[in-house]
This record gives sequence, C-alpha cells and structure tokens, in this order.
Amino acid sequence: MSDPVAGVLGVLRDRRQSVGTAESLTGGLLCAALTEVPGASAVVRGAVVGYAPEVKAQVLGVPEELLRDHGTVSRECAEAMAVGGARALGADWCLATTGVAGPEPSEGWPVGTVHVALADREQAVGHRVLTLHGDREQIRAATVAAALDLLRSGLTRDGHRDGVR
Repeated sequence: MSDPVAGVLGVLRDRRQSVGTAESLTGGLLCAALTEVPGASAVVRGAVVGYAPEVKAQVLGVPEELLRDHGTVSRECAEAMAVGGARALGADWCLATTGVAGPEPSEGWPVGTVHVALADREQAVGHRVLTLHGDREQIRAATVAAALDLLRSGLTRDGHRDGVR
C-alpha cells in the first residue's frame, strides 16, 4: 500500500497542502496507513478517532440533530465528520470513515455498510458508500483502501487548488 500512499502524499507535499483523518470504524488505521510512509509528517496533521457518537458531536462538531435524524452510519455523518476533522486538525483535506465493521449489525445496517467522505474545511467534496464482505479485519482494511482511493481521485479532480488555502 505504501507506493500509492507515497504518491498521494507527494502530491500534497508539492501543493503545500495537508491531510488529516476523522475515523470511526477504522479506529486510526487510516492515519496509520498515511504515516507509514517516510516523510509523512510534512503533510499529515493527525487523526481524531470519534468512535462514540458523543465524540463525533463534541470533538468533530457533527450536529446532534444530524446524528439523531440520520445516525452514525450515514453519508451525512461521514461528510460532517470530514468537515469537522479538517477544521479541528487545521488540515486542507480530511478523510472520514464510519460504518459497521461487525460482528453485529448497527443502527439497522448490516455488517459491511461503510461510508467514506473527503472534505476541505468548508464542505464535503467526495463520498462513497461501500457494501463490503468479510470479517472485521477485512472490512476495516478495505475501508482504508477505499478512503485512500477517494483522496487520490479527489486530488486528481481538484488539480486547480494550488498552494495553501
């Protein structure tokens, strides 16, 4: 995984941009994948692991009414986590992960239902809903890969953003 991650980090470094993560079901694995690459400290700001709904609300700024109306396993929650994470970490970009890794369903959603989102400090700019299969470890690993792919495609689409915003 390091080569594609190194490429994404290189793009961020060239643009003088930073990235952070707001993680629920991945529990820090996404940030760990980013920091696996030597020199990652030049662009990785950090991570907030908001596993509990209260942390999503209090630390990441996810509105409580959003959590009540849509739940934590939702596009809306993932996007709000990503925006809140970018703000909390002072990052240009933030990747968020939320969903159900198992072993039991959550909030009426089956195991393998996952949402990943990409945002800047103002708005979500990308989202993917995933239906994954496998055990908890496989679901979390596939979520990390999907989130990194979302960042890679977001940076490709967003080539006009140069320098620090």
